[in-house]
Amino acid sequence: MSDHDSKIDSLEKKFENLFNPLGNLLVTIFHQLALFAIGAATVWSAVISFYEMTHQSHAGIQDLLLLFIYLEIGAMVGIYFKTNHMPVRFLIYVAITAVTRLIIDLVNINHEVSWQILILGGTILLLAIANGVVRYASHKYPSHSNAD
Repeated sequence: MSDHDSKIDSLEKKFENLFNPLGNLLVTIFHQLALFAIGAATVWSAVISFYEMTHQSHAGIQDLLLLFIYLEIGAMVGIYFKTNHMPVRFLIYVAITAVTRLIIDLVNINHEVSWQILILGGTILLLAIANGVVRYASHKYPSHSNAD
């Protein structure tokens, strides 16, 4: 290795030591701001939905399930703020709740059982199995910071 290559390597290391912490700081700031924005948007959406529900004669099951989706997303954001760990199971719970809302909407519109409902039921079953696999894997093979 020549003296010239050594100086270039040294210069590269200096730049890396200078800019890596700055890059990590900027990513962390963006990450926290984006997480806060998602949390704020979730609260805002939940409040608006609840306000609209109070101006109806009643709250339907779809409305209540929507509030549960907001609750699950809010819990996900809170867990991520506290642990820096994405609780994958909560994403599965949100998906199950959303598919359940679709089934209820289909039943309310068509007032009959259809193949769509059967397929959506199978989707819920698949999501429940995925949740079981995630739970089993996180129990059997825990990570260093197992919050899931």
